[in-house]
This record gives sequence, structure tokens and C-alpha cells, in this order.
Amino acid sequence: MDPYDYQARMTRRPMVKVAELQKEQRLKHVIFADQIDRGLIEHLCGVADMIRTISKTKKGSLYLTDLLPHKRAMMYFTQPSTRTFLSFMAACQILGITCNEVRDRNTSSEVKGESPFDSIRMFSSYFDIIIMRSNEKTFAEGCAYLMNDLESSGQRHVPIVNGGSGSEEHPTQALLDIYTMTRTFQFSDPKDSLKWSRFDDLRKTYPGLTKGLDNKVYAFCGDIGRGRTVRSLCKLLTQYDDPTLIFIAPEIPSLRLSTEMRDSLTAAGAKVIEVSSFEDIVNGKPVIEMIDCLYMTRIQKEHNNPVDAELLQTMDLSRYCLTLELVNRMKQYAPILHPFPRDSNFGEIPPEIDTNPRVMYFRQARNGMWIRAALIAYLFDVDSRILNHFRDYYLNPIIV
Repeated sequence: MDPYDYQARMTRRPMVKVAELQKEQRLKHVIFADQIDRGLIEHLCGVADMIRTISKTKKGSLYLTDLLPHKRAMMYFTQPSTRTFLSFMAACQILGITCNEVRDRNTSSEVKGESPFDSIRMFSSYFDIIIMRSNEKTFAEGCAYLMNDLESSGQRHVPIVNGGSGSEEHPTQALLDIYTMTRTFQFSDPKDSLKWSRFDDLRKTYPGLTKGLDNKVYAFCGDIGRGRTVRSLCKLLTQYDDPTLIFIAPEIPSLRLSTEMRDSLTAAGAKVIEVSSFEDIVNGKPVIEMIDCLYMTRIQKEHNNPVDAELLQTMDLSRYCLTLELVNRMKQYAPILHPFPRDSNFGEIPPEIDTNPRVMYFRQARNGMWIRAALIAYLFDVDSRILNHFRDYYLNPIIV
């Protein structure tokens, strides 16, 4: 099987592909962010919350690990990964799934000439789900079509989950980013009571503040054009009402928002603003003082061509790095996110900021485990069992 066999399908518009990647209104593969609508986001966030609550006790953890002990997962990560790989593995373990891995093609039969598509078909013979990360933009999508073709001919097929495809898409990172924002914008506090709540307290300073992701200003700083996490997250944010998306990037074409992406976001109802620093004025205020959420990224030097590398050497990139002074000018509640890894040499977020109450990037990484567990439960159709268990044991009052 050759990737060119799927070229015609890959060049279709995303919304045309969606139907082919689902069955009976449920996703059967997770390849790109356009597949995920607001209803599914909210469902998965709810299931993730239930899983994390259930898992807090030994009895609850045993219930979760008994959901899918008969399933096996292949982690096919041929591009370096830490958080995505480990959080997917932890998510599988929460649900009782056994995991195996291939992280280097040099340890597989591909060094003998086996095609990656043959490898995937072999994996589907042994495992019940394939979670993959690849440098190749369309490899995961091609694997999904391969599985569909096997299904149509009555042969064994399994779900494909894209854990990062080149510089193109990272849909499950976008899910954990949204999940982190959803929890943050609940504005809850352990000390909340009938007399006082954090949300009511914040509204004294910010009278127009509302819960949830609607009507918020989101800023993205760093490598915008080559950042697959930014691309996927922005697509999900357009599922919410009246989002404003501000992009802060160096004046290098490959690092800035592409015309295609700008047009797509605008067509989806987002207000798109491009600036060159945190200090640029938008609607009468510096950007740093008006945003509700800040998403930092590193400059992805591994994608540099010679022209980009030369231009970056001549630029003052400190404008794309946070400082404590900048952070202290942000709104009190505005979370700071980062998909990681952060670049300790570039210093887009210096370690001294890590203890600031706005920082959410370590929680964000942990949230990946919960939302990915929810996604896997959904793909294996046990999310309803989790929902029913939660309702029976955590919501319904005890009658004596």
C-alpha cells in the first residue's frame, strides 16, 4: 500500500472527510481537529472529570481498570515525544488496557524494506487501537483510510488516533488545552460557599466576566505558522461564541499565521488580530493587559530552513518571551498555557514564572492523561458506562 493510493481522499476539504472517519455519528478515528464539535468537546470534558473523580479511591480505580482489560494498544511513535506518549500510556493503563510500543523504525522490519503501511496493518493484527506520532503530515490520515478499506472488505480494522502529524495537526493536544481552559474558566475555589465565591469576587474587578470559553480573548505567542498545537486548538476555539484570537509572532513569513489559516478562522466566526509584541495596542490597550488566556510556544528551530535561521539570528526575540513584569500586568484569572517542551535556551517562559498563580502548563500536561482516557473510553464505547457509574455512586442521594 502506498500513500499515493489515498492522495485524492487527502486533498478533499476537511468537512467532506468527517463522515468517512465516523460511524453511526461517533468518531471511529481521531485524525484532525475539524472532526471534533462542541458537543463532543463538552461530553469528553465531562467524562474526563468523572474519570478523575472515580480514580481517587482504590475501589474506583479498580472499576476503571476493569473496563477494558481485554484491549491492547500499540503506541507507534516514530517522532520524539515525552508528554503525549506517556499521557496516552497512562490513559490506557487507567482503563486497564495493555500497551506495547515502537518508537524507532530502526528496531522494526522497516529497516528490511517493509512499508509503514504494512507495519500498521501488522499492528492491527495484534492490537485493538493504534496511537501514532509521525513526522509525515498525512500518514495518520492515510492509515485511517487503510483501516476503512479493510473494514469495507470484511477484514480486521482498528481505530487510528493521531498523536501529532508533522507540523500539521495535533487534535488530542487541542483537546487537553480546551479541557484545561474549561476547568480554569469555571473560576471555582475550594473555599467557595454560599457567602463567598471566587467567581463573584473576580466580577467585582471584571464586571463583564462570564464562565466558560465563550466571548474570550485568546493570545498565541511564538511560532504560529509551524505550530501544529496552535493550528488544532484554534480550530476547536471557533466552536465557541465570539472568540478573539490574537497572534504574536516574529516578522518571518513561515512563523506567522498563514493566509489559508487566517481565512479559515475568519470564515468560522473568529476575530483574528496579528501583532508583533505584547505591547502592541489593540482596542486602546496593550495586548498583555486585555487577554483572557495566553498560549505560549517555543520557536521550533528544527523546522528552520537556511533563510529562517539567518533571519532569526538578526532579530531581537525577547519580545516573544515572558517576564514577571509582563505576567503581573495580565488579568488576575488569565491562565498561561504551553504545549511543551519549552526551550530553556530560548527562554519563552523562564522558570521564575512557574510559581505564579496564573500558570497552568503543568496542570495542562496532567490534564492530557484524563482527557485522553476519556477519548479512548469513547472510542471503545464505554463512556456511557462511566457516566452511569458516576451517576449511581457519586450523584444520586443515599436513601435510608
